[in-house]
Amino acid sequence: MPTAGLPPLLHCDQLEALLQDDAHVRLNVRLLDVRTPGEFETAHIHGAYNMPLDALAEHADQLRAAVHQPVVLVCQSGQRARRADQLLRTAGMRDLHVLEGGMNAWSSAGRPVIRGVARIALERQVRIVAGALVAVGAVLALMVNPLFALLPAFVGGGLVFAGVTDFCAMGLLLARLPYNRAAACDPGAMARALAAGTPPVAPSAAVAPRSCAT
Repeated sequence: MPTAGLPPLLHCDQLEALLQDDAHVRLNVRLLDVRTPGEFETAHIHGAYNMPLDALAEHADQLRAAVHQPVVLVCQSGQRARRADQLLRTAGMRDLHVLEGGMNAWSSAGRPVIRGVARIALERQVRIVAGALVAVGAVLALMVNPLFALLPAFVGGGLVFAGVTDFCAMGLLLARLPYNRAAACDPGAMARALAAGTPPVAPSAAVAPRSCAT
């Protein structure tokens, strides 16, 4: 059952107050960041665990069976966190909460973050790639062959589909690029650590523990 007094959608001030209050210790709240490891390394909330959204489904049953504490889901804007909420609720988890506005809202409000190597957020990458494809398709349609107009039409249709369904195939593909996996951590170790409430052991010296949880 959801924790009494903790709403499904948390504002930045509510989460910060919770993290600074004794209730955080009493409730043993878990912060689960579902962005890519690259985004997580750029900036994340102290104490957050990182499990990318595309790896979450594989470990959803494991988390449902082992995690009985409140879980606050965090992403860049709140969109992926809502998808993670739906995925985990389908798996049977109930005490789930989403940080409204994600890291964008958290950082804009001046809340404390752990910073590392700066990377472009996944949502911005999607906009850059989609815009580039539309521009290239339009130029080719004007200068080479009108059939190239199908490219921006296809991209536009994909963006409409993503907006309606909250499912972005381009985002999932970009999340798998090495650029977004440079600080990758072991999702299995992350799931075990999340269940136990302890930071995972780094799989190798090349992967710092802070890339998984700090």
